[in-house]
Amino acid sequence: MNFIEKIFERLLWDSRLFVILAVVFGMLGGIILFVVASLDIYNVAVYTVEMMTSHHHPHNFHEKIVGDIIGAVDLYLIAVVMFLFSFGLYELFISKIDPAESSESSGVLKIKNLDQLKDKLAKVIVMVLIVSFFKRVLNTEYEGALEMLYFALSILALALGLFFLHRGADHTVIHKH
Repeated sequence: MNFIEKIFERLLWDSRLFVILAVVFGMLGGIILFVVASLDIYNVAVYTVEMMTSHHHPHNFHEKIVGDIIGAVDLYLIAVVMFLFSFGLYELFISKIDPAESSESSGVLKIKNLDQLKDKLAKVIVMVLIVSFFKRVLNTEYEGALEMLYFALSILALALGLFFLHRGADHTVIHKH
């Protein structure tokens, strides 16, 4: 029975390597989102130059530019979620990332446990939702005081959410000598 148990435990332990699929395809998804967002910004730049040189500005010129750029920022943030997810899964299930350990970067990609990964993902996802909300608000027309009140309350709710999210963060600073 001991021999069968050892084989089963080895198979069980090695099955964690299937996480590599999520890591690879998460990274691929993040790269795709970075490329698409960058192309969106490039297209906004081309559109802006075309409109500025033609001296013909559509009535929603500024809103379109800002909305498209915010849309690209949204994609960048989602790409960051994908990268955090991939790095975190790799570090938790496969192995520590050696270059990250010796890097002098901020340490944002270093994940010690599943709760830390969830916290980092949640913060970025909240930022994605805020950016998406901002983009939607840009294209909304308000017809009355009640709608403006709802708008103000939603901004207050977002601000409070960010405050509590930031307040719960670990703000310890490590100084290098």
